[in-house]
Amino acid sequence: MAGDFIDRIKKAPVLCDGAMGTLLYAKGIFINRCYDELNLSQPDFIRGVHREYLQAGAEIIETNTFGGNSFRLARHSMADRVHDINLAGARIAHEAAKSFDVWVGGSVGPLGIRIEPLGKTSFDEARAAFRQQIAALAEGGVDLIILETFGYIEELHQALLAARDVRANLPVVAQVTIDEDGNCLDGSTPETFGPRLTEWGADVIGCNCSVGPVAMLDAIERVRAVTSLPLAAQPNAGVPRSVEGRNIYLCSPEYMASYARKFVAAGVRLVGGCCGTTPDHIRVMKSALRAGEARSKTAVTQVKSSVEPAAISAVPIEQRSRLGQKLAKGDFVTMVEIVPPKGTDIHKELEGARFLKSVGVDGINIPDSPRASARMSNQALSVLVQQEAGIEAILHYTCRDRNVLCIQSDLLGAAATGIRNLICITGDPPKMGNYPDATAVFDVDAIGLVNIVHNLNRGLDIGGNPIGAGTAFVIGVGANPGVPNLDEEIRRFEYKVEAGGEYAVTQPVFDLSLLENFLRRIEHCRIPVVAGIWPLVSVRNAEFMKNELRVSVPDSILERMAKARNLEAAREEGIAIAREMLASVRDMVQGAQISAPLGRYASAVDVLEALGTARPAASV
Repeated sequence: MAGDFIDRIKKAPVLCDGAMGTLLYAKGIFINRCYDELNLSQPDFIRGVHREYLQAGAEIIETNTFGGNSFRLARHSMADRVHDINLAGARIAHEAAKSFDVWVGGSVGPLGIRIEPLGKTSFDEARAAFRQQIAALAEGGVDLIILETFGYIEELHQALLAARDVRANLPVVAQVTIDEDGNCLDGSTPETFGPRLTEWGADVIGCNCSVGPVAMLDAIERVRAVTSLPLAAQPNAGVPRSVEGRNIYLCSPEYMASYARKFVAAGVRLVGGCCGTTPDHIRVMKSALRAGEARSKTAVTQVKSSVEPAAISAVPIEQRSRLGQKLAKGDFVTMVEIVPPKGTDIHKELEGARFLKSVGVDGINIPDSPRASARMSNQALSVLVQQEAGIEAILHYTCRDRNVLCIQSDLLGAAATGIRNLICITGDPPKMGNYPDATAVFDVDAIGLVNIVHNLNRGLDIGGNPIGAGTAFVIGVGANPGVPNLDEEIRRFEYKVEAGGEYAVTQPVFDLSLLENFLRRIEHCRIPVVAGIWPLVSVRNAEFMKNELRVSVPDSILERMAKARNLEAAREEGIAIAREMLASVRDMVQGAQISAPLGRYASAVDVLEALGTARPAASV
């Protein structure tokens, strides 16, 4: 059957079925159910849907296994049922197809999580998950594998590799999902993903889901120009519209049939439908294709050569900023943290920045709504500090509030306004802050963010597409030497360095032995480390750091803070402890970030006196 399929689509178009989820929902299966599990609990129900499409004229039916990978099934506590669900899905489809001369396609969707470089799941882990699912489908006897609705082509690449791992001669249809402009979710254009999927060994390539027939036809015509492979098109039945609280797909069967002919005229060989497409649509599309109105119009188009977009060389770190220059030379750098205000008055922050510049501080470290508190944009404050105070800002950039599109947009804007120094962190969850019901995004974590910034420095967007001149960010990352699970922290640190991290700033250090151990553990992937130094202001502050922020604060320090007679004495003791820590780490690290609790920038300068920094008479 495999050879038959490839031979057939080279000669004439083949009609695939339509949506599985749409019919299941219409038949009363609630959306919160695990649709893939129905292969086990309600096989007759699934078999009935297949038969409806077969009776409508479908020549390929897809198994009910779109979400049958371990990551998606884990959401329903069924990660251990991957083999059973996919094997059952393949066998149900074959049973339904017994009396029809059709092919069974094993449906495989994306994992539903981010993989590297934008997520913590590695390529190998993703490939293994796809391999597990595809192996079960192959065991069940599918005739081909249909990889569908992939928004990130690197993830689709891993699925393709997994399919070849399972059975090299099993035909693979590789389909991406696109937006109205024809681009994948990662920004890859048809001119990019078409050649890549061809090079990676897909048998058929195309698009499915997300958009209706019009936008998909535009994209398919662009794909046709860059590949000679057979093409596939399975659009939604239009863009869904909300009707009395339900999403309804309004494209009529006749409209879908008219575009089926247009797809064939554009060179498509596998035609079908996705969300909103029903057996009624497939029946009319079958009639249109049978009439053969468009087959003779199929044009042979000259395939253009496509050159893989190449990254440009990043600007050397010493040329990106003064901070980058000092890091490259091995000089000791000093940063002081200034927290954005909760309102719009930045007089105190600007005066503090000017004061800190006057005493020789190298940069102002500006956090992004720390502890998920609602504050002024730290990006706006960074620009104002650089313009008004004349000192470099180090912008904390978090993943908490932004999807990947916003991240790229923000970073390009930051580069255009002169920001050059970043610290890439995941961000505190909203439940820690004063708006606990706020929604977190976390489209990527800090590792994925570093990859994005690294690519922007090389002139590539999140999809690997060229953007012209690259950005010139000095890429910082966070590190916490005092976490209970140091092995996991080291593993993530290794990933951050591999992704492009160029220096690290630690959480506040109160226990020298923890920092020493951390530095030993990262010797194989060492980048410049800037130690966080926090001058405590009271014993309550110390207890808060230890018990609520989970910073390692030794009992000896708690005892010293507890002995302070009053608040001023406690502040002085906190400064003394911070000075001791700074003096101790001076020869172990390449810089210090000094916090300024309660906005007392003079306290930060008091700590820096441990380095012999001169201090003017005026202070803030």
